[in-house]
Amino acid sequence: MPRPSPRDPDNADPWKTWRHITKLDPDKRNNEAMIRGVVKSGTDAIMVSGTQGITKEKVDNLLGMLKGCDVPIVLEPASKDVVNMTVDYLFIPLVLNSGKKWWTIDAHCDWLDKCIEDKVPLDWRYIVAEGYIVLNERSAVARVTKSRTKLTESEVLAYATLADRLLRIPIVYIEYSGTYGDPDLVRSVKNKLKNATLFYGGGIDSREKALEMSRYATIIVGNVVYDNFDKFLETII
Repeated sequence: MPRPSPRDPDNADPWKTWRHITKLDPDKRNNEAMIRGVVKSGTDAIMVSGTQGITKEKVDNLLGMLKGCDVPIVLEPASKDVVNMTVDYLFIPLVLNSGKKWWTIDAHCDWLDKCIEDKVPLDWRYIVAEGYIVLNERSAVARVTKSRTKLTESEVLAYATLADRLLRIPIVYIEYSGTYGDPDLVRSVKNKLKNATLFYGGGIDSREKALEMSRYATIIVGNVVYDNFDKFLETII
């Protein structure tokens, strides 16, 4: 069957049904053969996202390589310079446990201010907030955002509840970035959520890990794409 269009008005919020998202980093070595392999892999969506070394030129280059593919393309903008609506979705990461207000509020006011000033049309049906909870203290995202990663289970659940019930953020994203997380904790967050869709990212480099975490969340697979493409293909569930 043909893949439903991400912009189909009769298929509201199809990202809620995605099981596997491939994250491509504009700062890493992307080539046409690898891109073709990802597009044909069976992944439900491709997320263009990175923490360090992200420039408009690199993002535009990667998006150009993805142009015309039949897989939904999501952009997580790292700065105001890369925001555009040529993709299917903008996913906006609010790092809930960041020690800097910039990563929950000010960074997003920054790009919105630029869009307003430049009169950039924004279609809010396709702009989706993500409530990030960053849990790997050694990850680049934790260092950059000054995230408080040493959280108890109850503290993680409090952040998830804040996002889900009080702030009404549609996606809660458990981010271990670079290491495999705690499946029991992810299950606890899943059981706590009432409305939000749960995403999980970090250390998924085998079919076993993909199957384990996908019981509770949409899985985000990134590093293994660059490290071992055959292992990446095993994560498609």
